[in-house]
Amino acid sequence: MTDFGDFGNIDMDRLLESVDRQIAKSEELQKGMELLVGRGEDPDGLVVVEYAGEGLRTLDIRSKAMRLSAAELSERIKATVQAAIEDLQRRTQEFMVETLGVDSAPARMMQNPEALLRPVKRAEASYDRAFESVMADLDRIRRDLDL
Repeated sequence: MTDFGDFGNIDMDRLLESVDRQIAKSEELQKGMELLVGRGEDPDGLVVVEYAGEGLRTLDIRSKAMRLSAAELSERIKATVQAAIEDLQRRTQEFMVETLGVDSAPARMMQNPEALLRPVKRAEASYDRAFESVMADLDRIRRDLDL
């Protein structure tokens, strides 16, 4: 029983080169992600925000903004922070596509995470059904054995 099917024909050098390339891409991705910053600015230039992986990096409020009501200033800050977050997400997606390529799984996940979660949810539902079936069988066996 020494037949390993297609696994017996694996070119180990090619496999190791591929692993090395993936590790190098991952390192490049990690370093680049640390440098990405999203920016947002309200239409009047009164609120300017920078948002990075660690969260809110800068929040600049121009002195003219103090003439706004507290509620209006609060809304502008929230909208500008959201714009900076969206900018960071866009830059992140662009960087991932540039670094990993359009067909990479991480790039696809950024474009449509729900589509990638569907098979996971189906597998989870299948697991739940199997678990319930096994538990029902065990319960029936317990009753049959009068335990």
